[in-house]
Amino acid sequence: MSPSQEPVFPEYETETSQTSKLIKKFKETPFVPIGMGGFAAVVAYGLYKLKHRGDTKMSLHLIHMRVAAQGFAVGALTCGVLYSMFRDYVGKPKE
Repeated sequence: MSPSQEPVFPEYETETSQTSKLIKKFKETPFVPIGMGGFAAVVAYGLYKLKHRGDTKMSLHLIHMRVAAQGFAVGALTCGVLYSMFRDYVGKPKE
């Protein structure tokens, strides 16, 4: 490929780093990293409490932690969708 040719995908420039792309995505959809962080926090809490679960069976403890983690992630994604709908339809000035 000669240097005079334009790249096939101009939006994928080599000057942008992966970190800047990730930050840009987080700014566009802020509830996705919140959901991911909450999911990780619930999993970490579940692993911490695994030792001190008392008389609760292991399978029941794992089911509760899975439901809590999934609930947090789905709730954050739902809030993100509602936020983007509000921003696009209500927050946008009338043309």
